[in-house]
Order: sequence, then structure tokens, then C-alpha cells
Amino acid sequence: MKVIDFSRTNSILNQYVSEIRNVEVQNDRLRFRRNIERIGEVMAYEMSKEFQYSVKNIQTPLGIAPVSTPDNRLVISTILRAGLPFHQGFLRYFDYAENAFVSAYRKYKDTLKFDIHIEYIASPRIDEKTLIITDPMLATGSSMELSYQAMLTKGKPSNIHIASIIASQQAIDHICEVFPEDKTTIWCAAIDPEINDHSYIVPGLGDAGDLAYGEKE
Repeated sequence: MKVIDFSRTNSILNQYVSEIRNVEVQNDRLRFRRNIERIGEVMAYEMSKEFQYSVKNIQTPLGIAPVSTPDNRLVISTILRAGLPFHQGFLRYFDYAENAFVSAYRKYKDTLKFDIHIEYIASPRIDEKTLIITDPMLATGSSMELSYQAMLTKGKPSNIHIASIIASQQAIDHICEVFPEDKTTIWCAAIDPEINDHSYIVPGLGDAGDLAYGEKE
């Protein structure tokens, strides 16, 4: 399984990541959401290099222009609610993609223990399509695993791209164990070393959903 960590190379993506991590910049929700979108846009561009392409002859006002364009049929699946601006970044580039949404949330048994529950899914068929699952934060990988299992009720994709902004090493290891090795690629803007007792990524950035849309009750 291929794991791509963009923090290992220098690009403008690192600037956007630095701002969403920064406690002073985080107070600007509009900027936080826009930076999440920007990361999705850059990641979508890089991901597009892995697609299958063929040459199409395009009629211009003056003649025929051969252009190599992607052939993949895309489904962008997003885990609500924190994933919405990330999803929008991908959709700005993959504007012909179909869309899917999964509601996954933590149901706490006590302060530290919780289960992941799937409450809602809206998705097209995904048989023989390229499935992109976006979630800005991968702490344990459990919500990503359950969301993928929910998506499998809509068919079997030809290949899978998992896109995250910040993931823990534990989540990466978990996904490598439970996703199909031969057709899965993991894309991350950064991989952090650990999670704390509350299963938050350290150093991470906090709660992405709250920072984007306000604290929930």
C-alpha cells in the first residue's frame, strides 16, 4: 500500500497546514475553512497524476486539438461534518465527480471510551469506480474503516484513495491492515506520531469540526 506524506517535501501545502495548526490563526473560522479547501485542491491535483488517461480529439474553432484527459469515474465520499470543506476542495478540481456522504460519530461510554457509529449514508453505486474517501483528521482510523464498510453496501470500487490532512501513525498502520493493499493509496498532508488518552492526534490541531463550524453542544 502506498502512503504519501506531503510534509516530507517542500510545497505551499505546508503553509496551509501551518496555519490550520496555529492557535492564533485558528480563531478565524473563514480562513480555517478556506485553508482546508486549499489543501483539498492541492491534494486533488497531485492525486490526479495517478489516474488513467487517454487522448481525446477536441474540436476548437480552428481545428482539432489532441488532449490527454483522465478516464476515471470518480466518487468523492466525505465523513460529516468536519470533512465538508475538505470535500469542497476536491470537488473544485474533480467537478464531474459523483458525491457520497457518511455520518460517523463517536458515542462515548465514559470520558475516554467510545464506539464509532454510522448513522447516515447517501451514495451512488461505486462498482468499478475510483473511490476517494476524505476525512481531514485520522486519529484511530476506526471511523474511516466503518465508513468504507458502509460504502461497500453500494458496490466494490476499482481503486481507493484515502485523503486526510493530519493522521496519526496509529491510524495509518490500522488502515494498512484493514484496507485492500493492492488498490488503496493513502494521501496525508502530515503524519503525527501519536494520539492522547482522548484519541486526539498529538500535536494535531484540535477538533477540526468545531474550528470550522463552531463548538457543538
